[in-house]
Amino acid sequence: MTTRNALYYGDNLNVLRESIASESVDLVYLDPPFNSQATYNLLFRSPAGQKSQAQVEAFEDTWHWTIGEGGAADAFEQVIRSGNTNAADLLRAMRQFLGDNDMMAYLAMMAIRLIELRRALKPTGTLYLHCDSTASHYLKILLDGIFGPICYRNEIIWKRSNPKSLGSVNLPACTDAILRYSKGSTVIFHQPYEAHDPDYVESAYKYSDERGIYRLLPLLNPNDDRPNLTYEFLGVTRVWRWTKERMQASYDDGLVVQLKPGAVPQYKKYLHDSKGRTITNCWIDIPQAAGNESIGYPTQKPLALLSRIISMSSNEGDLVLDPFCGCGTAIHAAQKLGRSWLGIDITHLAISLIERRLKDAFPGIAFEVHGTPKDLGGARDLAMRNKYQFQWWALSLIEAQPYAGKKKGADSGIDGLIYFRSDARTTERAIVSVKGGDHVSVPMVRDLKGVLDREKAPIGVFLTLTEPTRPMEQEAASAGFYTLGERQYPRIQIITIEQALKGMKPAIPLVDTGAAFKRAARESASGQTKMAI
Repeated sequence: MTTRNALYYGDNLNVLRESIASESVDLVYLDPPFNSQATYNLLFRSPAGQKSQAQVEAFEDTWHWTIGEGGAADAFEQVIRSGNTNAADLLRAMRQFLGDNDMMAYLAMMAIRLIELRRALKPTGTLYLHCDSTASHYLKILLDGIFGPICYRNEIIWKRSNPKSLGSVNLPACTDAILRYSKGSTVIFHQPYEAHDPDYVESAYKYSDERGIYRLLPLLNPNDDRPNLTYEFLGVTRVWRWTKERMQASYDDGLVVQLKPGAVPQYKKYLHDSKGRTITNCWIDIPQAAGNESIGYPTQKPLALLSRIISMSSNEGDLVLDPFCGCGTAIHAAQKLGRSWLGIDITHLAISLIERRLKDAFPGIAFEVHGTPKDLGGARDLAMRNKYQFQWWALSLIEAQPYAGKKKGADSGIDGLIYFRSDARTTERAIVSVKGGDHVSVPMVRDLKGVLDREKAPIGVFLTLTEPTRPMEQEAASAGFYTLGERQYPRIQIITIEQALKGMKPAIPLVDTGAAFKRAARESASGQTKMAI
């Protein structure tokens, strides 16, 4: 049975196979990293708001053709063995055309995941794949092979607020594509509407009575071959849209009028009865996330966009899945609209960000987090498997911000930062050093003391997986204290991962809790199930 309201850290292919039951999901939205050969950074705010000074590498938006388990070649072979002959034939043809390059790697890795996503969808479910022009044409062919051409529903074009430059000889791109496919012929769908244009209302709704403003619409049937609807009414014989009984009842109710004898009767369409202007597949009315909504994630999509998608293709209580959940906009929108949800991401940084976002927006919310360490054994396992993921996870335990600009392979002695205020006008930094190895030593503490002196930082935190030795504690104590007012704070504080798992935080004054991640605005209880389409 598939768990609801849960975040999963890990490779989404493994999570899908191990934790998501077949035909258990009503709606899938995925916004995978595009194969655009760009490196995206997760942006953090410094207290001064200097984004350029606060970046850490969150994921690298490149895909490479690699051999071995979990690589692109392995994904290709899994598709070939999947039993989906259409997808296998298409992928073979693409490989013959493209060769073993980054684009082919991207398509192979996406294909096996799309097969699993289709398996997870209910028969009435829908998948939305958000992409750009780099690979949208290839992805559409893949989706035709996996879902079947008959299950293609729409290619939605979303106009972003800010165009992306594609070089000096290309027009800037301002649109993304969202490919919509259903699993079967019967599908959940609620047509969205938007408010009428005021000029249209003024020109079309010319009449009014005690019931309100209205316009007149024809009652003629576009199909002339309807003998059962051919009759005389008010002296006019035509093929009508309605039965004679309905026509007479509407006339008696004052909803059908004849402007002059012999004229074709028309019916009143009141403005207050109109659902609004029908939204098409060209979405130009939703700007990019900005202002209070933006939490600094570079590929963050606006809540209005995900709210429209979720409202269109699901009902309250349905299950929404985002296998590349990033900063969690689809999760946020699903929660707000009264849906259950599942989110998967391969970085602890993203999972930590979504946890904070949900707790800020929906105080008291209950959800599960799978795949992140829950005890010391899990922490050791993560540290052995991926040093950087361990660092990001460990920093989240003490609400520290990953170091701005830290690059893999570089070692400045700084893994994270905690901003705090020494007075109403001055912001200081506490420097965090994370150690995930089996051995820690006095020189490591001494090195942190040197970093504090170099960076002119008043406090340092030594966050360690391994218990410190007595000499290490003595070395930390020798650094003295940072005094603020009448209180003293140890300049170097040693905290173990085990202590952090139990909720221990550094002793730091007036911490700027919004510095690590920009806080999401709190959602009002009354608006959490509003159909925002």
